[in-house]
Amino acid sequence: MTLPLTSPYPPMEARAVAAVPAGPEWQYEPKWDGFRCLVFRDGDDVALQSKSGQPLTRYFPELVAAIRAVRAKAFVLDGEIAVPDGPAFSFDALLQRIHPAASRVARLAKETPAIVVVFDLLAEGKHALVGEPLATRRKALERFATAQFRGETIRLSPATTKLAEAKDWLANVGSTLDGLIAKRVDQPYRSGERAGMEKIKTLRTIDCVVGGFRYGEGKKVVGSLLLGLYDDVGLLHHVGFTSSIKASERAALTAKLERLVGGPGFTGKAPGGPSRWSSKRSAEWQALKAKLVVEVCYDHFTGGRFRHGTKLLRFRPDKAPRQCTMDQLAQPRGNLLGLLR
Repeated sequence: MTLPLTSPYPPMEARAVAAVPAGPEWQYEPKWDGFRCLVFRDGDDVALQSKSGQPLTRYFPELVAAIRAVRAKAFVLDGEIAVPDGPAFSFDALLQRIHPAASRVARLAKETPAIVVVFDLLAEGKHALVGEPLATRRKALERFATAQFRGETIRLSPATTKLAEAKDWLANVGSTLDGLIAKRVDQPYRSGERAGMEKIKTLRTIDCVVGGFRYGEGKKVVGSLLLGLYDDVGLLHHVGFTSSIKASERAALTAKLERLVGGPGFTGKAPGGPSRWSSKRSAEWQALKAKLVVEVCYDHFTGGRFRHGTKLLRFRPDKAPRQCTMDQLAQPRGNLLGLLR
C-alpha cells in the first residue's frame, strides 16, 4: 500500500475511569460492543486490522466489498465491527465469524452480515490526519462520511460535545449500550497510547450462588469464587467467577467455604467443560453445598457466562440461593442502530 499509514498500526486506546469527565475539552461517543478495527483502503487493496494488529480481512468479505464500493480510493478509518441483531448487536454472532473454514465464513457473511461503525478518519489520500486535533479530524470525518458512505454497511458513529446528550444515549438505549467513550478534542491521535481517551462502561449487578471455589496459585486460601445461576428446570449452571476478594478476608472466607465442601456444586454446566475460556486449572475446583449467595458487578453476559471476571460487592445472607435465576439477566433491548447515521 502507498498510504501514509500502514498496517499493523497501533490504534489509540482508552483508559478505564469510573465517572464521565466533563468540560468543553471533551467529545463523547457511544462505546460499541464489537471488534475494534482499523480499515486501510488503497485502490483495490483493503485490509482490516484488529486492535492487536492481527488481520481480520478474510473473516468479513461483506465489509471488504462495501469498502471497495466507496468512491474514495485511499483512506484509513478507525471503527468497530459489529453484527446487528434486531435493533441491537450480538457479540456471540460476531465471535462466530472468526472461523478458519472459508466456506463457513462465506455462509455467515450472508446469514449474519457485519457492519463497521466509523468514529475517526486517520488518513485521506496521501494526507495523514493523525497529527491533527480530534476536533479537526471529526469535521473531516463527517465531510468524508456524507460524501462517501452509502448503504447500511458502513455507518458513522454519533459524537457530541454535550454531556447531557451523551447521557441521553444511555437513558434512551439503556443497558444495551456498552457505555461511553470520552475523547479530548484538542489532542492528536495518540497511536498505541491511553492518553486523551477514556471509557466509562455500563455495569450491572446480579445475585449468584457460590457453587464452588478455587484455591489461589500455590496457596491454601481461596483464590476465586465460582458463580452459578439456576435455569427454569432447577439446574445450577456455572456462569463465571469472581476473584476480587480482600486479602485480609481470604483466610476467614476459606474456612467458611471449606465447611461447605462436599455438596453437589453445579448440577448443570460445570467448570472445566469445553469452552474458549477453559485452561488446565479448570478442573481444579472444590464443589460446595448451595448455601452462599453473593452480589457481583459485571459488564457482559455472553455465551452462557460472564465474558470477564466479575467484581464481588457483598455476600447476601438475606437471599435464598433458589432466587438466583437466569431471568435476572433479562435486559430491555434498546435501539442501538437508531443512534447511527
